[in-house]
Amino acid sequence: MGTIQIRDVPDGTERVLKARAEREGKSLTAYVRDLLNEEAASPTLDEVMIRIAGDEPVPYDPDFVRETMREGRR
Repeated sequence: MGTIQIRDVPDGTERVLKARAEREGKSLTAYVRDLLNEEAASPTLDEVMIRIAGDEPVPYDPDFVRETMREGRR
């Protein structure tokens, strides 16, 4: 596992994060690690757009769309 050291965190930010960690029964390290893991697991908008751009185009058939909508309303 890697190590990340963060300097120059404002005192207010540190206090808020410590309080949130305490409410969740975690150490500050565990709390911030969980935040970082959540952030890394969520793709950015740019990553999503790149993935979409690489997808095959979906053919558009108006009749198919109308029929699908009719079937969904039954």
